[in-house]
Amino acid sequence: MRSKSPELMERISRYIGDYYRQHHTTPTTREIATAVGISPASGYNYLVEMDKRGLLSYENGVITDLPKINKTKNGYFSAPLVGSIRCGDPETEEEQVEMYVSLPEAIFGTGQFYLLRAKGDSMVDAGIAEEDLLVIQIQQEANEGDIVVALDPDGQNTLKRFGGYEEVSGCYRLEYMNEKRYPGKVERVHSFAVQGVVRHVIRTF
Repeated sequence: MRSKSPELMERISRYIGDYYRQHHTTPTTREIATAVGISPASGYNYLVEMDKRGLLSYENGVITDLPKINKTKNGYFSAPLVGSIRCGDPETEEEQVEMYVSLPEAIFGTGQFYLLRAKGDSMVDAGIAEEDLLVIQIQQEANEGDIVVALDPDGQNTLKRFGGYEEVSGCYRLEYMNEKRYPGKVERVHSFAVQGVVRHVIRTF
């Protein structure tokens, strides 16, 4: 197989970075190929090679990370949208990056964040509705009253209000926040892992 041109890889990197800063998402393989003057098949091969070299992450035809490219302007950070989170009964979710979203630090603060799309109706009293985008701060601890992404020992996750620890039952409380539909409903678990805490809700009116 012919060796890949370092100059062309640099052009591809620059184009992806410029595209991201303008559109706040990554370009498609075809858009990259057109921009640098190669065929889509060659564009695919170059992206696969760049993935092998650690210049970016390329999986299932999607660029999911750009560790070697400056993706954001000053005062912004990039957060991955990794799919949906159930607001209701727990279910297994496979994390998959859909896109990267550029968010201003002045509004969202600093730290490590990711985004999830809400599913279900168990958190409406907390101001979280179906299809809302949730800005999750990555952390392993939560305070009582926090809205958390909770992962149970069976590998199922859910979005709930952390209600603290019950000495009598020896369980942690994960509370529903929809009193009309789920009056007083609580999940009691002996253990769970905090995968993050909700800090902001983004909604389209």
